[in-house]
Amino acid sequence: MKVIGLNASPRGKESRTLRLVNAVLQGAREEGAKTELVDVYSLRIEYCIACGTCYETGDCVLLDDFPDLLERMMDADGIVLGAPNYIDSVPAPLKAVFDRMADAIHCRMFTGKFGCSVCTAGGSNHDQVVEYMNHALSSFGAITVGGVGAAVGRNPGALPPAEKEAVTLGRRLVQSIRGEHRYPDQEEALRERREYFREMILENREKWTHEYEWFVRMGWITE
Repeated sequence: MKVIGLNASPRGKESRTLRLVNAVLQGAREEGAKTELVDVYSLRIEYCIACGTCYETGDCVLLDDFPDLLERMMDADGIVLGAPNYIDSVPAPLKAVFDRMADAIHCRMFTGKFGCSVCTAGGSNHDQVVEYMNHALSSFGAITVGGVGAAVGRNPGALPPAEKEAVTLGRRLVQSIRGEHRYPDQEEALRERREYFREMILENREKWTHEYEWFVRMGWITE
């Protein structure tokens, strides 16, 4: 079992978001998972140009680090997203990653995976950013198991208890992957969303050949 964590903070080793991501990964390791940490700011991720090629071929026309990152996420059972609050959202490099995953959204590529998110903020709205990142994971097909946020700008003392929560979150992530926790409401919502994209892909099957073949391969379209 493997859990990958993406840290989208520009502060390197000084990142307080990194501390939360590492705490989640620690909890995952305590439950027996192998872990990997990715510094999103060290990658070159170009902006999506909305050409639609990925729907047709499964490949992106932009030559950068995104295909390797996607492959590493696809190889994982659990995905942890971490970001500081940038105007109630995430920093541009992580948003660029999300925008490049339109094909993953259509194909529900994270089906069977579980995820969670962590956020640090100077003052407030960290929970809003956690919710946004978890929504992104759900959009890719994953089940989300929770999140941790901390407002550390005016209260640095908020970080240590948040780290403890993050360790617990990491343990729950792995337990969920093992099937020890169930999320029936999310499972039903994901099934409904998959059916929505199934109909869309059937309507565009002659053009979106890659996505049509993906759904056939997954058994979601039977010929």
